[in-house]
Amino acid sequence: MTGPLAGVRIVEFDGLGPVTLAGMVLADMGAEVLRLKRPAGAALAFDEVGGAILHRSRAAVEVDLKSAADLEAVRGLIGAADVLIEGFRPGVMERLGLGPDACQALNPRLVYGRVTGWGQTGPLADQVGHDLNYLGLTGALHAMGGADRPPPPPLNLIADYGGGAMMLVSGVLAGVIAARAGGRGQVVDAAMTDGVGVLSSLFHALGARGLWSSAREANLLDGGAPFYRCYACRDGGFIAVAALEPRFFAALLTGLEIDAAEVNQYDRDSWPTLQAHFEGLFATRDRDAWAAHFAGTEACVTPVLTFAEARTYPQATARQAFTPDGAPAPAPRFDGAAAVPARATALSLAAATAAWSPG
Repeated sequence: MTGPLAGVRIVEFDGLGPVTLAGMVLADMGAEVLRLKRPAGAALAFDEVGGAILHRSRAAVEVDLKSAADLEAVRGLIGAADVLIEGFRPGVMERLGLGPDACQALNPRLVYGRVTGWGQTGPLADQVGHDLNYLGLTGALHAMGGADRPPPPPLNLIADYGGGAMMLVSGVLAGVIAARAGGRGQVVDAAMTDGVGVLSSLFHALGARGLWSSAREANLLDGGAPFYRCYACRDGGFIAVAALEPRFFAALLTGLEIDAAEVNQYDRDSWPTLQAHFEGLFATRDRDAWAAHFAGTEACVTPVLTFAEARTYPQATARQAFTPDGAPAPAPRFDGAAAVPARATALSLAAATAAWSPG
């Protein structure tokens, strides 16, 4: 791989969720990543769920962390690395003798990246959980979904990947810059709950100004506004409407043949009636017919695509947003970086050690 992180060496301790995605993103940016994984016979049911996509661009090295010889080899790799990333529960790496203090004693410049749901400290630090649990304690989950039903699981994009993986990546990159400037490594404690809190900053800011209610479907950006939500179409597909600004709202009304003089966009009392009117109108045509109808206008109306449809949508095709085998292409993009990521490979521990040994 080529990219801005070329020459940066990263040891990734294999795990589910955010570490795997973080390893992929860093490898896509050009870092040389070694993914240390359990021996094949000891692999857990979900270990290889990432497959060719989430495990791309880097080599997988089988390691038995119960083996003294393998542990010693891993220490050698860490000594030659710029970054270590792991997502075990607090204390696991320390019990292996691979905690931050031990690893930075081997390599003072090492950036030690850790990601967990609750963080390394606090009363929940040792508690198990998953994306939905972490998200539930941030306030963000409560704000999602319809007013008359429980909040829906919003995939695992927000806590695992937004608050976890992306915050881990940004922390690691900051640590690498600091290590190169000052010669000392950093310990990055990326807690998914902390990260989602940062991602939710806008809503905390709106709430502080009295502009956000804790009631679901009662706000500008949570489906409460009839001009910022999705609607069902005649064929069972959906259309996304995001006409927030008055100019865009006017274009929406024009496209729906509604007299703008009869509508006050920000009159909240009229929102339920306007939403019902929009629902009736959008139900009269198929999704793609509405998309074509609004194409080229400023109404901010677009189709809601399936994953399969997204891969062949003209915008994605023009930007080569997916690789020829259908995987998402690396993002963000950099001049001179490879557009197509490398495939996942396998490497023996001995070969990895030899490749990373000085000289």
